[in-house]
Amino acid sequence: MKQTLFVIQELVSREMKRKYSRSKLGILWSVLNPLLSMAVLSLVFSTMFRKSIENYPVYYLTGFLIWSFFTTATNTAMTSLADNQALLLQIRLPREIFPFSRVCTAFMNFLYSLGAYVMILAVFRISLGISVLFFPLVMVLLFFFSLGVGYILSVLYVFFGDIRHLYSVFLTLLMYLSALFYPLELLPEGVQAFIRLNPIYQFIYAARSCVMYREIPSACLWVKMSLWSFLFYLAGIYIFRKAKTKITLKL
Repeated sequence: MKQTLFVIQELVSREMKRKYSRSKLGILWSVLNPLLSMAVLSLVFSTMFRKSIENYPVYYLTGFLIWSFFTTATNTAMTSLADNQALLLQIRLPREIFPFSRVCTAFMNFLYSLGAYVMILAVFRISLGISVLFFPLVMVLLFFFSLGVGYILSVLYVFFGDIRHLYSVFLTLLMYLSALFYPLELLPEGVQAFIRLNPIYQFIYAARSCVMYREIPSACLWVKMSLWSFLFYLAGIYIFRKAKTKITLKL
């Protein structure tokens, strides 16, 4: 157990160093990136949606942080086995730790990004209620959801490398179905009902409720997020372990 934890820590540390190795600003980019993205989108859409969304920059940034964590976690977990091929074949380690370490790295970047988020909340004078205490629980559920998706993608990538390109297209579609930068209420009711089925939208909505609207998400929403999280996590673990032998032979 200690050896496994040590390896995970080293893998996360290596990924963090590699990500910022060519950047003079280093980890500071985890703070600047969401701020710059927020500034650009706010400049484009804040006037358009100012009557529909109060504090639009906060609205967008909340969704962006959730979306950014999910996409980074799943995209990097997808290639984790192939990227660590030599290590996998030379050392006997639980293969699950490689996608897991990538999701942990994405979560570390998310935590750094919270620095930018806190600043924006202060600038817009967003008063926080007791509901903000439920925000970490939303992130825990999102972590397991992303991990499950990451396990599935990491297996698919070993056998079908083109899944990376297909997944990129899928993410583009998913982004537009997540109400990331527009108000859901502007869409027809049928489209709204469809988007509400999107698990990423559910996580984003829950996060906005906890922070922006000082509301504790409904019990129904908690049930939906929990089901998405644990069903995908269990499915991911099952698929990963069933394919473990074939993965070794393929690598």
